[in-house]
Amino acid sequence: MNKVRAVFEKKGRAKYISHLDLNRCMQRTFKRSGLPVWYTEGFNPHIYIMFALPLSLGYESSVEIMDFNLTEEVPFDVIKETLNRVMPEGIKIVKVYTPETKHTAIKYSDFKIVFKGSGKLLQSEFERFMEQEQINTVKKTKRKGEKLIDLKPDIKIISEECQEDRFKLVLRLPAGTEKNINPSLVTDLFVPFCSNGSEVESVERMLVISEKNEEFL
Repeated sequence: MNKVRAVFEKKGRAKYISHLDLNRCMQRTFKRSGLPVWYTEGFNPHIYIMFALPLSLGYESSVEIMDFNLTEEVPFDVIKETLNRVMPEGIKIVKVYTPETKHTAIKYSDFKIVFKGSGKLLQSEFERFMEQEQINTVKKTKRKGEKLIDLKPDIKIISEECQEDRFKLVLRLPAGTEKNINPSLVTDLFVPFCSNGSEVESVERMLVISEKNEEFL
């Protein structure tokens, strides 16, 4: 059995495919591809696929990670070309390789967030937003409870870009099994904080980072 990891884009109309539907979509895609994929055993055999970091509905991504197994050795470029021929609109395999680390090694994700509004004013407002002693919000827990958390220590600004009618921000946020901060927790606080008005135009995951502060592979 050959373990394979694929990185794919999920953009355009595909951002409205939920994580559950994405799983179904990939099951159908693998069946159409004709690749020698490995099925689970038991009463309900299905193609084994494991995704890292489920993406929120409406978000785009340049780095979606999918693991699967093949029963025969197939060149990586053939896997990539074969899958892309049968992928739905908006989903494209960009890289295929042998996994080097487990999903538990994921530590951070970088997100590009685009806000509508005056770029310079929004940049000034975001600086004021980050100058707060605490940036508190309520986060839902796995057991369907809620807890108050301070986001400020977990927000790292990677880059900022001002345009006449846009403010583009790249943030690094905790991701993975130990701690996960959805960018909506930040945007849901920042938008009403702005005195001059704004709205989120788009959110895109740009990079997934391991515990070694390197690109996750």
